[in-house]
Amino acid sequence: MTKVHYRNADVNGLEVFYREAGRADTPALLLLHGFPSASHMFRELIPALSDQFRVVAPDLPGFGQSEMPSRDKFSYTFDQLAEVIGLFTEIIGLTRFALYVFDYGAPTGFRLAARHPERITAIISQNGNAYEEGLSDGWNPIRAYWQRPSEANRNALRSFLAPETTIWQYTHGVSEAARVSPDGYSLDNFYLARSGADDVQLDLFGDYKSNVALYPVFQEYFRKHKPPFLAVWGKNDPFFLPKGAEAFKRDIPNAEVRFFDTGHFALETHCDEIATAIREFLLRLK
Repeated sequence: MTKVHYRNADVNGLEVFYREAGRADTPALLLLHGFPSASHMFRELIPALSDQFRVVAPDLPGFGQSEMPSRDKFSYTFDQLAEVIGLFTEIIGLTRFALYVFDYGAPTGFRLAARHPERITAIISQNGNAYEEGLSDGWNPIRAYWQRPSEANRNALRSFLAPETTIWQYTHGVSEAARVSPDGYSLDNFYLARSGADDVQLDLFGDYKSNVALYPVFQEYFRKHKPPFLAVWGKNDPFFLPKGAEAFKRDIPNAEVRFFDTGHFALETHCDEIATAIREFLLRLK
């Protein structure tokens, strides 16, 4: 049975929680979660891969069990998230690794890849977008806040933080809702209910426009370095459309794109299938 270890790393005084499994002498895989989740979303994927890979899954600052410093002490931007996770990889000794990116993990991980292409052995994107055609109309309320960051537009986004919205994100596009464990969305809602967490998340909604502005930079990285690339995509995702998955092939012609009949949190219903696809993909690189 695989042993998963639960650790904390001090990253310039900020405590980052992470899950780790697998031997240190095996190829490394860094798992980066999305909104509004944390590394617990990988609770089934980690043991499925750790027999052949060193699997590491941190909680981003402000998420899960990682520290959530006050907004006057920490700037909740994607640049800052990437800076912390980049230092985190150095502290725990990840010098070369594959990236698994999902949702917020994508712009965080793509920043790391563009800054340090020599460290990246491969990329797996699970509903992690880098193209404007991948953004659905579900982003329109957030786009309105980018264009006019008024208090009214900020407050309009609070509905994205409601418990019922979290549940909807997990179950929308799933053929059988009974296959979705309540553990994931219940834990996410627990973290979202913490004092101050709402404004942290609203800050990140506002800063997401920086990710869209960097799409050309990410795409240039893909074209120049052509990392081995696998997209595993829940095709019924209400936020990130299948067009976003197909677009990777424009810059990485050999990219593999696989769709699954599920929603945003594809691991909740298709972990076994996705784990198999990842294993086959990564083992071909050896």
